[in-house]
Amino acid sequence: MALATLDAIILQAFPYSETSKILRLLTPGHGVQSVMAKGARRLRSRYGGILEPFTDGFATFYLRQNRELHTLSDFELVRPRQALGRDLVRFGGASLLAEIMLRTASEEAAPEVFSRVRSALDRLEAASPETVEATALAETWALITALGFGPSLDRCVECGEAVPDEGELFLDYAAGGVFCKACQGGGGGGRVLPEPARADLRALSAGVVVELPRTGAHWQLLSRFLAFHLVDAASLRSLDFLYGARGAQ
Repeated sequence: MALATLDAIILQAFPYSETSKILRLLTPGHGVQSVMAKGARRLRSRYGGILEPFTDGFATFYLRQNRELHTLSDFELVRPRQALGRDLVRFGGASLLAEIMLRTASEEAAPEVFSRVRSALDRLEAASPETVEATALAETWALITALGFGPSLDRCVECGEAVPDEGELFLDYAAGGVFCKACQGGGGGGRVLPEPARADLRALSAGVVVELPRTGAHWQLLSRFLAFHLVDAASLRSLDFLYGARGAQ
């Protein structure tokens, strides 16, 4: 058992007993860790209500090998990110990033992914109302790519040959990318990507926010792609929330 102080982002917080909380933390060197914050729900808790999702800080806890739950000793607040609650789409985008990380949870060190999530939350928090939806899409696709299962858009997933930038191509969800004209594809679940849509998806996967006059098709594409590569066709609650939030704005 060792007392460790780690850079951490709170992905999830939920009650445990009448006085405590369980936190799911994302750390750069130890992946996703679960900790118990004893007394965090008391009115006069020393944590003062800072242990909420998307909060950024330094977590000190007793790191035990082969244990699924550790005991939080201290949490030093760096950034509360309260602005993520300003509107439903902003909050839903942050929740989607957190849920993807929880669905792919690992205790392996992944400093690049940690940095990706941190910058994504910062950009969502700072995005203007006009760009927040496109920012959420860009940061989600960029995180998927950082995790290693982003869509292949420049080479055929069947033969490996480079595909031209021009023209429409079939994107196969299960295969994880496009087919060239010779290989065709289209036997499984997927859709035809027109040239502009493929260019937009390539930019979004690199974390570039692009102007998207109509976002509905992009959310549908993201949802179906994730169903094949992340959740085995099960629904992501945060993505369902985002669909409703878009209509409520």
